[in-house]
Amino acid sequence: MEGILNGLMDYVWAFVIGGGFCLIGQILMDATTLTAPRILVIFVVSGVILQAVGLYEPLVKLAGNGATVPLPGFGYNLAKGAMEGAEKGFLEAIMGPLKATSAGIAVAIAFGYVISLIFTPKSPKGN
Repeated sequence: MEGILNGLMDYVWAFVIGGGFCLIGQILMDATTLTAPRILVIFVVSGVILQAVGLYEPLVKLAGNGATVPLPGFGYNLAKGAMEGAEKGFLEAIMGPLKATSAGIAVAIAFGYVISLIFTPKSPKGN
């Protein structure tokens, strides 16, 4: 029974942390004049900064995919790859972030392409 409860709590924490990121993004869109690309950059850079000061890794251990899948998780992976690569030399510090994020980028491109073949995009009214 305890194992089931621990497994359930993993889902709860992933939902709470991932949902918290979404909530912050929605508040930024509704309460400020920031555009979506600027919010994207804020999230990615915040993930890099939080990883650089050692605060994002505990969040990943607590929330799992709830912390690694959203945009700050992309920044976390970039910073983690750079920090691990820096231990091996300058060139690895540059290549580390690319290695750490390449699978996610490839999947996003592939799924984006498949979705573009299936659906027809429509322009918003007024444009």
